[in-house]
Amino acid sequence: MKKQMQNNTVAVTLIKSAIGRKPDHVKTVIGLLGTTRMQRRKVLEDTPCVRGMIHKIAYMLLVEDQAKEETSNAS
Repeated sequence: MKKQMQNNTVAVTLIKSAIGRKPDHVKTVIGLLGTTRMQRRKVLEDTPCVRGMIHKIAYMLLVEDQAKEETSNAS
């Protein structure tokens, strides 16, 4: 049986341009964020697949864990 995971989310913001990057990194940016424009923010489900994409292009992103923010705001 699989344990049910909480619906954790992660917010990613593109802070560096995809211009001049490796083609597979550009494809990851487009696939993950849906855009190549800088300063765009997207909230995604926190899954192993998404975490792998974030790890691949972490040098271009600002990552914020939404679950931690929600618990700190609730206090």
